[in-house]
Amino acid sequence: MAGLAATSAAALFGSGYAVASYRETTAAAHARVAQRSRMLETRFGALEYAIQGRGEPFLMVHGTGGGFDQGLRFAGGLISNGFEVIAPSRFGYLRSSFPPDPSPQNQADAFVDLLDALSIDRIPIAGGSAGALSAAYFALRHPERCSHLVLIVPAMNLTNRDPVEFTRMEHFLVQKLLTSDSWFWAALKLAPNQLFGTLLATDPNLLETVSASERERANLVLNELMPISLRAQGLANDGKYAGQPTDIDFSKVETLSLIISADDDRFGTAHTARVISQRMPAGQLLMFPNGGHLWLGHDKELLDQITDFVGRNRGDRAN
Repeated sequence: MAGLAATSAAALFGSGYAVASYRETTAAAHARVAQRSRMLETRFGALEYAIQGRGEPFLMVHGTGGGFDQGLRFAGGLISNGFEVIAPSRFGYLRSSFPPDPSPQNQADAFVDLLDALSIDRIPIAGGSAGALSAAYFALRHPERCSHLVLIVPAMNLTNRDPVEFTRMEHFLVQKLLTSDSWFWAALKLAPNQLFGTLLATDPNLLETVSASERERANLVLNELMPISLRAQGLANDGKYAGQPTDIDFSKVETLSLIISADDDRFGTAHTARVISQRMPAGQLLMFPNGGHLWLGHDKELLDQITDFVGRNRGDRAN
């Protein structure tokens, strides 16, 4: 299979049209992520972030393969619902630094530096996929700065078992895809459904059952992983921390929390979400019967539920 993939990619790049298309796509992706963000110097180095919308501030932490751009993509409905979304790029993603200790604990502390720079005392935070780790640590380490915690399809190892397990062949291909713009671009052209099923842990057959706007959202999430080369350090770091057992004591997270997943998420976050909600003193669970790691078909409901959760519980804390 690896030989077939390499042969297909080579054949694709043998076309002059394909080479031009690749160059155009890559240039557009670099331009897209270079024009919308700001930079801040923190105790951990440079932190990239973007702000969009008007209203109550909301900190949106992207998942694996993301950056500030994915954070804004995930939070589009929150912006429409009246929030000012602040979306940082985590360590090793896009223009953010990769410090000597790129732990989710330090990432959580870097969020405090960002809030200080923006003169924000307290804020709701949401973390998606591997970004849920640093969001949870933010609530645990800085409860006075965190008004609400939302964990969306949380990719964590709570049972001493890596929630993301690939075959040797899948591991080889994923390593190639996640470090090379050319390989990833070729996979987008040749095998987009396989990318949905592996990298995005979502059944590609769901694309035929959801609305046109949800299909568009899913395709944008996938295509906006380009340029993948600028996310390689962050991707490798996420694989490390999401795969190893986490030491978060969720019983000590006092912040009102909403944990969200889908039963058919191929990364197994449904079980993780249930365990987290049971351990938290103020954890509420929202589980979709389907939708995969992209919660396909449920984006509006998810964002409306988050909006309602923050609105209903403004200023509250667990006892």
